[in-house]
Amino acid sequence: MVDSAKGTSFGHDETKAARASVVMGLDLSNLPAIYVLPAHLSLDDLHGIEHQLTGSGASLTYDIGEASLIVGNISKPRRAKFELQAAKVHFEDISTPSPSNDGAKPETVVEQVDVDAPSRKRLKHQETETQSTTDDSRKRLKLQETETQSTTDDSTPIGHHDISSNGSDTDSGTGAGAGAEPLSHLPVSEVPTSPTVDSSPPPAGPPLTPFPTSFGNRIKVINLAWLQDSIRLGAPQDFERYLVYEAQLLSPKTASPTPEPLAAAPIQTNISSTVDSLQPTLSPIENILERAKADAKSKPKPRAYFSQASKRDRISDAAKRDFTGRSFTSTTSQNSRSQPPYLLHQTTSEYEEGVSRPLPPMPDWVVQNKIYSCQRATPPTSPNDSFIAQLTEIKLARLLTNDEIGVRAYSTSIASLAAYPYAIQSPNEILALPGCDHKIAHLFHEWQTSPDHRIEAVRDIETDPTLKCLRIFYDIWGVGATTAREFYYDKQWRDLDDIVEFGWNSLTRVQQIGVKYYEEFLLKIPRAEVESIANVVERHARKVVDERVECIVVGGYRRGKSESGDVDLILSHPDQSATAGMVNKVVRSLEEEGWITHTLTLNLTNTKRGQETLPYISNTKGAGFDTLDKALVVWQDQSYPGRGRTDEHGKPTKNPNPHRRVDIIISPWRTVGCAVAGWTSGTTFQRDLRRYAKKVKGWKFDSSGVRERGTGKWIDLEGWTDPETRCKDWEEAERRVFEGMGLEFREPWDRCTG
Repeated sequence: MVDSAKGTSFGHDETKAARASVVMGLDLSNLPAIYVLPAHLSLDDLHGIEHQLTGSGASLTYDIGEASLIVGNISKPRRAKFELQAAKVHFEDISTPSPSNDGAKPETVVEQVDVDAPSRKRLKHQETETQSTTDDSRKRLKLQETETQSTTDDSTPIGHHDISSNGSDTDSGTGAGAGAEPLSHLPVSEVPTSPTVDSSPPPAGPPLTPFPTSFGNRIKVINLAWLQDSIRLGAPQDFERYLVYEAQLLSPKTASPTPEPLAAAPIQTNISSTVDSLQPTLSPIENILERAKADAKSKPKPRAYFSQASKRDRISDAAKRDFTGRSFTSTTSQNSRSQPPYLLHQTTSEYEEGVSRPLPPMPDWVVQNKIYSCQRATPPTSPNDSFIAQLTEIKLARLLTNDEIGVRAYSTSIASLAAYPYAIQSPNEILALPGCDHKIAHLFHEWQTSPDHRIEAVRDIETDPTLKCLRIFYDIWGVGATTAREFYYDKQWRDLDDIVEFGWNSLTRVQQIGVKYYEEFLLKIPRAEVESIANVVERHARKVVDERVECIVVGGYRRGKSESGDVDLILSHPDQSATAGMVNKVVRSLEEEGWITHTLTLNLTNTKRGQETLPYISNTKGAGFDTLDKALVVWQDQSYPGRGRTDEHGKPTKNPNPHRRVDIIISPWRTVGCAVAGWTSGTTFQRDLRRYAKKVKGWKFDSSGVRERGTGKWIDLEGWTDPETRCKDWEEAERRVFEGMGLEFREPWDRCTG
């Protein structure tokens, strides 16, 4: 926080708040153990609040399970309940009293978000006011101690949060106008504080009752304004005025002895300076070492600086603490010698049945142990889809918990199971499949013997509150698993409301659009609508180039899915010069007619390198499987009843069609087969194409073409070099890619590896 009168930074002088509380005589030693919620608090603000509490003699705990009183920068019971659930606290609801009318409890007002913010979201405004005073007015604080008084200089209580009884906002001493943003929208470090201290006693009324040292088997969550007002008024305030949520604990606390309250950090105050002035004065020579030591102690500690690497490590460590030992996480990080092997428990009848029932005739890819999914057919449906769906849930949990090795392992196993043509009857069949080990066999046995055919790990995934939050963030367009963990562990966000309220301006443009159209982007796109979008794009491409432009619908649509999450289109042209910069022309034409509402990414990577295949060793930023020219856009169908008309209020009729995600990719004709093969195939099929090219052929496969790893030479798999052998169409080019790599051609609907 910043003192508006003096510019004092809360994060740079963390002991000042504690010093102010001691000077004002605030005594919190009789309160039960207090825990400070880190949500919506920066690291400096959190440490400052902890210093305030310990400086006032409070019993501070860092284990929420030991606390009876929880202080946080929150105002909603729903958020308080979530924080308790996330901390694995077992509790049940107790009716929470409504906010009092005296204004001590922050009120909540709902207001519409601006046009760039998600239309369904509402920002929560906390009404506050700060008192206006003159900059030159100062008051002396008096502290009576053993019938003597020590005069101190003026100090401003950090975190002053004055709330008027009428609940209306007023201008503060900082000169903020009526249009200033409500304090509930600001991080704690930006909330202005009063430039002076009101040392008058609390308002007249019934005397405060002695505070209990515990609440029995209950836990209270109160707003941070309680601490701020207690410091300002010099006495602990009644909890009920700031109560956010109260719960009944379902299980007693551990029987271990209650920890001793944390000792208050040594704080130098003006009282000690006054006492020191009464001592005999030492000569400069005798006192020089003492003064040097004092100067060293009084020098503020430098603020901690966290690099991106250390930030990732902190997030990773936090995730490990949350998920270590869970049924859906890997145990490879622990000592492998302490982990018991997976043993398949089998009854006598099960054993006899397995012996009497031989395995079915295995497909050639099983007998020959072909480990790459691009070497076998994987149809869209499998007789083992129910079991595969359970493994897919575990794979997603591994992705969200930063287990990349586990994700690859489960992807390989799922692809192998999806290609197996028979319904699996025993774990022995699992062990016969390439890419499936005893872990998968054990999970199959658990699934097979479960009454409802469900794996325990999947049940844990569905009920874990942290994974629920990570999944919400992961489903935002433009947010991957790494960013989802950053939102949760570093930003302390828990839902979309938190993103809008506390971090909207920190999001990228893609992420803002992803939040704004969150529900619409989750809607599936039927095949008829995919075809309609492709026809519009092809029409505009041929208008800005010529009639020889080819538009190929790839992705899940080409693999035969009835619905798609987005639309992937490849545009190409037999004349290589026509594809250079084509994406700019097509997007501009579609924007003019309103089909594209937002252009989020427009890359000309391939055009800038002369439409050559990606070099084997590339310095291109973001080089990966796809380095072609492309545009990621938000699409909205412009055909709807009432288009061009106005409603009864004279406003244009609103377009009711949902917004869609569309990827427009531009490929030169000489490598269009590689682009179509890559963008059509399932994720694991794409990955195995690259692995097969590397391990078996010694090549680097990319959607822009193939190069030899040893020399970096371009491999012309599609016969472009000789005009006599050039492919007549893109379908022939795709087949030549498979033939050139020594693979049997697989139809698009046989590449459904997931």
